[in-house]
Amino acid sequence: MLTDSAIKTIKSKAKPFKIYDGGGLFLLISPNNAKLWRLKFAFEGKEKLLAIGAYPAIGLKDARKRRDDAKEQLANGIDPAFDKRQEKHRAKQQAANSLKAISDEFLEKITKDGLAQNTINKNHYLARHLILDLGNRPISRIEPYEVLAVLKKIERRGKVETAHRVCSYAARLFRYAIVTGRAKFNPAADLSEGLVVAKVTHHAAILDRKEVGALLRAISDYDGHFTTRQALRLIPYIFVRPGELRHAEWSEIDFNEKVWKIAASKMKMRNDFVFPLSSQAIAILEKTKMVASNSKYVFPSIRSGSRPMSENTINGALRRMGYDKDTMTGHGFRSIASTFLNESGKWSSDAIEHALAHKDSNRVRGTYHRGTHWDERIEMAQWWANYIDTLRDGGEIIPFMRQI
Repeated sequence: MLTDSAIKTIKSKAKPFKIYDGGGLFLLISPNNAKLWRLKFAFEGKEKLLAIGAYPAIGLKDARKRRDDAKEQLANGIDPAFDKRQEKHRAKQQAANSLKAISDEFLEKITKDGLAQNTINKNHYLARHLILDLGNRPISRIEPYEVLAVLKKIERRGKVETAHRVCSYAARLFRYAIVTGRAKFNPAADLSEGLVVAKVTHHAAILDRKEVGALLRAISDYDGHFTTRQALRLIPYIFVRPGELRHAEWSEIDFNEKVWKIAASKMKMRNDFVFPLSSQAIAILEKTKMVASNSKYVFPSIRSGSRPMSENTINGALRRMGYDKDTMTGHGFRSIASTFLNESGKWSSDAIEHALAHKDSNRVRGTYHRGTHWDERIEMAQWWANYIDTLRDGGEIIPFMRQI
């Protein structure tokens, strides 16, 4: 019988050879000195081999135990070699149906569904939280307490809102696994009840007219990179979401009709959207095109014209101008427009909501010139541009009369 000390002294030869231990267990020594455990056995009258593993990863004691386990299977009428192949197959199936594999498949699906790239990126971010701890687990075997443990870990880091968003992603992922036949229940369905309630936070915005005027003057004086400066100057006039602004392409701008046509794939509400452009916005875009026309993007990245500007560019510029995250954000220009337009009493609430791309209705899915409130929106866009110019230039500020 073999001993560990004897195995260590075995030298390879020009051809493979075997050294037996007992009970059919032997070491196969290859010319490159690899030492492989094998078990010779007979099943239903046929001689077979079972690969046990390599020495020293599988030591002598462990190899003997595996031999004895195989002998027990034989005594019960089980072919240990077939059982091992089945185990490998099960392991392969589990890997194919792991949370990571299903998550990758789900993310590929929503990409093909045409979701906005920013939304897809956020889903990838949320998925990583689950994959880190549960990625290798078969999705059908994951229990609610396992998902909750992941969410609580995020919550303990003070990321309460992120924990709720990961919970929402997990619920959608498990629903997808159910409808595709890889799971039978949704362990994340009610887990939000076990999380601290997330406080609703609004994007910081300046809503005092004099302070808005000061902000607009600071933007006029901003001396950063040209495309950043132009983006900052444009966003007060059009008050779109920062992500929509930075992904704007020249092919979407119609200078003749004075409109910006955005495809549904880029919009949060998944509808085609058209924004009427004021004369001020057109002037900014024309000046921008003189410099940035080599890129398909209106506001390309500083480092590469093949990519849009970074999602942090607008907020970063505001910080350099002295506005912290609790005072003003790129998204805050929408709040300014929404507040002031509604307070003016000049425009219907529907026209304002359409201008902010809040509506998700079949009524506004047609071409822009037949859209509801279109003429009002054209007039409102120019009025708004003129009004914020008055604020910027320090003109007389007359408070709007609130409608009763």
